[in-house]
Amino acid sequence: MAEIIAILNQKGGCGKTTTAVNLAAALALNDKRVLVVDMDPQGNATTGFGIQKNEVDSTIYSVLTGNSSVEDATVSTDISGLDVVPSNIALSGAEIELSKEVGYHTILELAMESVAENYDYIFIDVPPSLGILTINCLVAANSVIIPIQAEFYALEGMADLLEAIGLVERRLKSPSPIKGILLTLYDSRTRLGRDVYSNVKEYFGQSEYVFKTTIPRNVTLAEAPSHGKPCIIYDEESSGSQAYVDLAKEIIKIDGTVDSK
Repeated sequence: MAEIIAILNQKGGCGKTTTAVNLAAALALNDKRVLVVDMDPQGNATTGFGIQKNEVDSTIYSVLTGNSSVEDATVSTDISGLDVVPSNIALSGAEIELSKEVGYHTILELAMESVAENYDYIFIDVPPSLGILTINCLVAANSVIIPIQAEFYALEGMADLLEAIGLVERRLKSPSPIKGILLTLYDSRTRLGRDVYSNVKEYFGQSEYVFKTTIPRNVTLAEAPSHGKPCIIYDEESSGSQAYVDLAKEIIKIDGTVDSK
């Protein structure tokens, strides 16, 4: 049964989609079965795998509106064991449509039930907002990864994000524990980078919430999407690729520890 992980931050530019694409690829290359669900109307995770988002017949929008199943909307990638449910701009109108449905917050959760046994991990690339789509993502998810950019304003808005996660847990009885905080665009050589890392650990109180792996500021990570490839396929030797390989191994180790308890 898959662990469904929402990759979430309402701030843009924090590496949310980059993490969804490259962590999924790294886990697939570690012989894990992985599905990426693109819940962002921008469809960046979709194009990050080389899928032409405006040419696909079915998307996550058609799944949410009941016009297709997850299986019908799933697209295979060039990486063995890695599939994608694509998105495009049509999803931007889904919030209004879903708000009219009874139990609108459970639509994605129910849709995922039919495929959960087919994968080890399902990653949801959550839109950078705290609306109805994000609520669906949190209800569907078993856990949350929060990428945080290593910059001065890194923790700004974090209280609102944690409150939103807590609100879903309290009001909708759907807990989504934090699997980890991931520091992105990190440069350990700078004082700012080190200070932000220290502040993030202090903010969350328990260091185990913060992944040991950090994602460096790396030009290859920025270049790879324009070629429709995860960074690990575009340039497996780059520091960005190696960081996501390390993160995948860290997650597998964490999950192995949990399973053995």
